[in-house]
Amino acid sequence: MLEVSGLKKGFGSGSNRLEVLKGVDLSLRKGELVALMGPSGCGKSTLLNIIGGLLRADQGSIKIESKPPMAYGTKAPNQVIDVRRKGVGWIFQDFHLLNHISSVENVILSLELAGVEAREAETRAKSAMERVELADRMNFMPNELSGGQQQRVAVARAIAGSRPLLLADEPTGNLDVKAGESIISLFKELCADPNDPISVLMVTHDPILASKADRMLLMRDGKTAASDIRSAWGETTGDAE
Repeated sequence: MLEVSGLKKGFGSGSNRLEVLKGVDLSLRKGELVALMGPSGCGKSTLLNIIGGLLRADQGSIKIESKPPMAYGTKAPNQVIDVRRKGVGWIFQDFHLLNHISSVENVILSLELAGVEAREAETRAKSAMERVELADRMNFMPNELSGGQQQRVAVARAIAGSRPLLLADEPTGNLDVKAGESIISLFKELCADPNDPISVLMVTHDPILASKADRMLLMRDGKTAASDIRSAWGETTGDAE
């Protein structure tokens, strides 16, 4: 569903240039939850930003199996607007909800900003809220919800646009253990949905949550490699993917 090939990205110039990504190769199958781990500053967020169309790579390519298929990588962010509108949904550590409108209105607004007609946006938003098991909380204001419920609203907002890929950057960072586990369980349910499976690439520092993913990748020295809990948490890398 996602194919990343030879992705390279550096910052600065001359003697001050820092090569962050040094030829990243990775792939995700449809309906797969993959955890990406690695030390701080290793380039995980840079990688997600490029896949999400927020940053251009210096070299390499990205392909998303969607309708129509999307191919990019070295294109500027203003050239890949459709990637952000129709290809990739984002989940962050912070929920980024507007507190002056209801939960479902947060989802509706994101769809309308992406160009969806108002009536269709409302239908899609309500369907997404049902998928994240918040049908009875649609009209609650964000500050009336728990942290875990607010993150579920953020997930609903991300999936409402029928995007095939979710990028989750420390999605449980602001949640307690129980709420964090419920978000991972939700990801797994969405990936396993027989009617509309999604794929999730999740950055996390929590090895226990990472172990619940279908597969783990360790990012180190500008590249990714297949990994297990011990190598992701310790000093030994796994075999290259």
